[in-house]
Parts: sequence; structure tokens; C-alpha cells
Amino acid sequence: MSSKKTLVIGVSTNPEQYSNMAVNRLMDAQHAVLGIGRESFSIRGTEIQTEMLHLNDIDTVTLYLNPLRQQSYYNYILALHPKRIIFNPGAENEPFRKQAESMGIEAINACTLVMLATGIY
Repeated sequence: MSSKKTLVIGVSTNPEQYSNMAVNRLMDAQHAVLGIGRESFSIRGTEIQTEMLHLNDIDTVTLYLNPLRQQSYYNYILALHPKRIIFNPGAENEPFRKQAESMGIEAINACTLVMLATGIY
């Protein structure tokens, strides 16, 4: 399995939140993980940032923000030119999904945790 550099947006400091679990499970699966949340903190040595940092070679952006909160990230995410965007449950956003697809980015409504557990990540 090859590592897919993944940016998780909407990471919670709460270990019981799915966004936090996703960071842990991605690391367990040997994927390079970066995260953006409302607070700066660390998960097992991975720094979760609050700013939209310039990043390269992002394979996947996985979203844990509702569509309203996603709006301020649209240009940032598209400028990263990820191979795909995963809209996790509650983050589904048809207009942004279509915009990403029109730029050649795979955009899917799915659950990162389920994808990892079933081996289709």
C-alpha cells in the first residue's frame, strides 16, 4: 500500500470526534497526515495547525466541516490541486463537489474511517 499524503480539515481536539479518529487511523495506516483545526495541538506528534499553510503533493483532502464553514477554504483546497476530496458525513456539499470535479479533482461523499477500515482508502 502506498502512502497518500492527506490533509484533514476540521480536526477536533476531542479524541472521540471522527476527525480526530481519522488522523489516528490514517497514521495507523502509514499515511502522511497534516491537519487544520480551530486550535493548535498535537496528535501523536502530528501538529494540527490553525492556518492554511502552503502544502505540496496533497493526495487527499478529507473534510470534517459543514458546508457553511467550508466556504472560506474553497480557494485554498482547490489551489492545493489534490487528487481527491472526501466529504465525510455532515460535510456533503454538492456545489463545491461539482466545482472540484470540474477542475479534474475526484470528489466523493464517503466516510474516511469506513474507507480505511474496508481497505478502499
